[in-house]
Amino acid sequence: MQTKFIAVVIAAAFAGTVGAQEIVKIGHVGPVSGAQAHLGKDNENGANMAVADLNAKGIKIGGKPVKFVLVLEDDGADPKQGTTVAQKLVDAKVHGVIGHLNSGTTVPASRIYYNAGIPQISPASTIPTYTKQKFNTAFRIVANDNKLGGTLGKYAVTKLGAKKIAVIDDRTAYGQGVASEFIKGAKAPGVQIVDKQFTNDKATDFNAILTSIKAKNPDLVFFGGMDAVGGPLLRQMKALGINAKFMGGDGVCTDALPRLAGTAAADGVVTCAEAGGVPPELQKNMDDFRARYKKQYNQEVQLYAPYVYDSVMTMAQAMQDAGSSDPKKYLPFLAKVKYQGVTGLITFDEFGDIRDGALTLFTYTGGKKTRMEVIK
Repeated sequence: MQTKFIAVVIAAAFAGTVGAQEIVKIGHVGPVSGAQAHLGKDNENGANMAVADLNAKGIKIGGKPVKFVLVLEDDGADPKQGTTVAQKLVDAKVHGVIGHLNSGTTVPASRIYYNAGIPQISPASTIPTYTKQKFNTAFRIVANDNKLGGTLGKYAVTKLGAKKIAVIDDRTAYGQGVASEFIKGAKAPGVQIVDKQFTNDKATDFNAILTSIKAKNPDLVFFGGMDAVGGPLLRQMKALGINAKFMGGDGVCTDALPRLAGTAAADGVVTCAEAGGVPPELQKNMDDFRARYKKQYNQEVQLYAPYVYDSVMTMAQAMQDAGSSDPKKYLPFLAKVKYQGVTGLITFDEFGDIRDGALTLFTYTGGKKTRMEVIK
């Protein structure tokens, strides 16, 4: 009888502990359907890893045990769908949002989060507009297009020796933004932008624009867009006999690009940049994360999973600093947070942009993405 009584007491105590555990809901949004699904799923995987790690640590906020749960939504890289799922997350009363991946979905969704007072950290969106709207809820942990596009433009001229440049963008907020900043960065004596063309983010046939570009005989083609378009574009460039170097931003800088471009992504043809990067002294942390990711998902990190992971961890750190998961209470702490993550030290400036954001330049060798250098 006594044994049974003790068992009941222990069970009751355990149930009380579970019942007292606060649920902290973190929304995550990315394109897990459509042509960019491999990137959206990569981001989602990073969020899952972070939440699992937080729960394994037994995090407490304000002295109370909490359980983090993800509320997952798919924006399909479509702005309209992005605002719809943003409102769903608001209605679900999430405590914070990690996302979106694309600039075109991040910016319209950010107003919805701002109006609801819900903090948002984008791990990937690079358009400057996002953090210039005076929304105190908007943060990002990667460098923006001003730095990304501008740095690539300078690199094309000073390091690759480009003199005649053609520029293509996919008409998305991201594609146009990074292409525009690239052109600004490429301005130098003797350098010509010989052609400017555009396509769309679902295009598969580039014959018309590439025929126009071929007639201008460029030595470098810059593409503002994502790998799902950039890969086939590069493939068709080769088929038409355009022997120019190919350059792009983070949207094309993925492990999937050689698969999408085929032999057109030959050694040294492509130069691209990720809007992030770690110096050599922090590389072990990134390597360890990538090894864990591969073990768990049986595939390589595609692009921004480490930045998603750090976004979740940064948000959780702000909650711990504030002693509350209430968005109104932890938001001021997020603005002044300091978190040493997989991708480096995360702190924000007065706009919500990452301080001292880095870029990493890559090329492709033997069909593999190969790091060239990290630029601060």
